[in-house]
Amino acid sequence: MGYFSMLLLLAAGTSPPGVEGNWLTDDGKGVVQIAPCGAHMCGRIARVLDKGPGVPASDINNPDPKLRGQPILGLVTLSGFSRDGAVWKDGRAYDPKSGRSYRASLRLNPDGSLKVTGCVLFICQSRRWTRMR
Repeated sequence: MGYFSMLLLLAAGTSPPGVEGNWLTDDGKGVVQIAPCGAHMCGRIARVLDKGPGVPASDINNPDPKLRGQPILGLVTLSGFSRDGAVWKDGRAYDPKSGRSYRASLRLNPDGSLKVTGCVLFICQSRRWTRMR
Protein backbone atom coordinates (compact mmCIF):
# COMPACT_ATOMS: atom_id res chain seq x y z
CA MET A 1 0.00 0.00 0.00
CA GLY A 2 1.42 3.35 -1.01
CA TYR A 3 1.83 6.41 1.18
CA PHE A 4 -1.07 8.23 -0.49
CA SER A 5 -3.41 5.22 -0.08
CA MET A 6 -2.50 4.98 3.60
CA LEU A 7 -3.29 8.69 4.06
CA LEU A 8 -6.68 8.20 2.43
CA LEU A 9 -7.46 5.30 4.77
CA LEU A 10 -6.42 7.34 7.80
CA ALA A 11 -8.43 10.33 6.63
CA ALA A 12 -11.49 8.14 6.10
CA GLY A 13 -11.09 6.69 9.59
CA THR A 14 -10.93 3.10 8.35
CA SER A 15 -8.38 0.45 9.15
CA PRO A 16 -6.21 -1.29 6.56
CA PRO A 17 -7.78 -4.37 4.93
CA GLY A 18 -7.80 -7.54 6.99
CA VAL A 19 -6.82 -11.11 6.33
CA GLU A 20 -10.37 -12.48 6.55
CA GLY A 21 -11.51 -14.36 3.49
CA ASN A 22 -10.66 -17.30 1.27
CA TRP A 23 -7.04 -17.76 0.19
CA LEU A 24 -5.57 -20.01 -2.50
CA THR A 25 -2.42 -21.64 -1.14
CA ASP A 26 0.91 -21.07 -2.90
CA ASP A 27 0.90 -24.57 -4.42
CA GLY A 28 -2.67 -24.16 -5.72
CA LYS A 29 -3.79 -27.34 -3.99
CA GLY A 30 -6.22 -25.87 -1.47
CA VAL A 31 -8.26 -22.94 -0.25
CA VAL A 32 -7.98 -21.79 3.37
CA GLN A 33 -10.75 -19.69 4.89
CA ILE A 34 -9.42 -17.21 7.46
CA ALA A 35 -11.95 -15.89 9.97
CA PRO A 36 -12.20 -14.84 13.62
CA CYS A 37 -12.26 -17.63 16.19
CA GLY A 38 -12.85 -16.01 19.54
CA ALA A 39 -10.37 -13.17 20.07
CA HIS A 40 -7.97 -14.50 17.41
CA MET A 41 -7.85 -15.27 13.69
CA CYS A 42 -7.82 -18.86 12.47
CA GLY A 43 -7.78 -20.62 9.13
CA ARG A 44 -9.53 -23.84 8.05
CA ILE A 45 -9.19 -25.83 4.85
CA ALA A 46 -12.32 -24.79 2.92
CA ARG A 47 -11.63 -26.69 -0.31
CA VAL A 48 -9.19 -29.33 -1.45
CA LEU A 49 -8.27 -28.72 -5.10
CA ASP A 50 -5.67 -31.50 -5.41
CA LYS A 51 -7.64 -34.48 -6.73
CA GLY A 52 -4.74 -36.68 -7.83
CA PRO A 53 -4.18 -40.26 -6.74
CA GLY A 54 -2.83 -40.68 -3.25
CA VAL A 55 -4.30 -37.42 -1.93
CA PRO A 56 -5.44 -38.25 1.62
CA ALA A 57 -8.95 -37.35 2.77
CA SER A 58 -7.88 -37.42 6.42
CA ASP A 59 -5.03 -36.00 8.50
CA ILE A 60 -2.90 -39.16 8.18
CA ASN A 61 0.39 -37.42 9.07
CA ASN A 62 -0.80 -35.96 12.36
CA PRO A 63 1.72 -36.74 15.13
CA ASP A 64 -1.21 -37.69 17.41
CA PRO A 65 -2.51 -41.09 16.23
CA LYS A 66 -5.98 -40.27 17.65
CA LEU A 67 -6.29 -37.31 15.24
CA ARG A 68 -5.23 -39.09 12.05
CA GLY A 69 -8.83 -39.89 11.14
CA GLN A 70 -10.05 -36.28 11.16
CA PRO A 71 -11.01 -35.04 7.69
CA ILE A 72 -8.73 -32.64 5.81
CA LEU A 73 -11.76 -30.57 4.79
CA GLY A 74 -12.45 -28.19 7.70
CA LEU A 75 -9.08 -28.90 9.34
CA VAL A 76 -7.67 -25.93 11.30
CA THR A 77 -4.30 -25.07 9.76
CA LEU A 78 -3.86 -21.53 11.15
CA SER A 79 -4.63 -20.63 14.77
CA GLY A 80 -4.06 -18.04 17.48
CA PHE A 81 -3.19 -14.97 15.37
CA SER A 82 -3.47 -11.52 16.96
CA ARG A 83 -3.29 -8.29 15.01
CA ASP A 84 -0.40 -5.94 15.70
CA GLY A 85 -0.72 -3.09 13.19
CA ALA A 86 -0.26 -4.54 9.72
CA VAL A 87 0.90 -7.95 11.00
CA TRP A 88 -1.01 -10.86 12.53
CA LYS A 89 1.45 -12.59 14.83
CA ASP A 90 1.87 -15.11 17.64
CA GLY A 91 0.01 -17.76 15.64
CA ARG A 92 0.63 -21.35 14.66
CA ALA A 93 0.55 -22.91 11.20
CA TYR A 94 -0.06 -26.64 10.84
CA ASP A 95 1.09 -28.42 7.68
CA PRO A 96 -1.02 -31.56 7.15
CA LYS A 97 1.44 -32.80 4.49
CA SER A 98 4.21 -33.18 7.09
CA GLY A 99 2.21 -33.23 10.33
CA ARG A 100 4.34 -30.38 11.70
CA SER A 101 3.36 -27.10 13.38
CA TYR A 102 5.27 -23.84 13.12
CA ARG A 103 5.31 -20.42 14.79
CA ALA A 104 3.75 -18.18 12.19
CA SER A 105 2.79 -14.67 11.15
CA LEU A 106 0.57 -13.21 8.43
CA ARG A 107 1.04 -9.95 6.51
CA LEU A 108 -0.79 -8.47 3.55
CA ASN A 109 1.49 -7.63 0.64
CA PRO A 110 1.02 -4.36 -1.29
CA ASP A 111 -0.48 -6.34 -4.21
CA GLY A 112 -3.21 -7.78 -1.93
CA SER A 113 -1.66 -11.23 -1.60
CA LEU A 114 -0.94 -12.75 1.81
CA LYS A 115 2.55 -13.50 3.11
CA VAL A 116 2.36 -16.55 5.38
CA THR A 117 5.62 -17.04 7.30
CA GLY A 118 6.38 -20.12 9.37
CA CYS A 119 9.43 -20.48 11.63
CA VAL A 120 11.31 -23.23 13.45
CA LEU A 121 13.87 -21.79 15.86
CA PHE A 122 15.41 -18.95 13.82
CA ILE A 123 14.79 -20.42 10.38
CA CYS A 124 11.75 -18.97 8.63
CA GLN A 125 10.12 -19.55 5.25
CA SER A 126 7.38 -17.51 3.63
CA ARG A 127 4.68 -18.46 1.15
CA ARG A 128 2.47 -16.19 -0.96
CA TRP A 129 -1.26 -16.91 -0.93
CA THR A 130 -3.76 -15.27 -3.28
CA ARG A 131 -7.16 -13.95 -2.19
CA MET A 132 -10.12 -15.68 -3.84
CA ARG A 133 -12.95 -13.43 -5.01
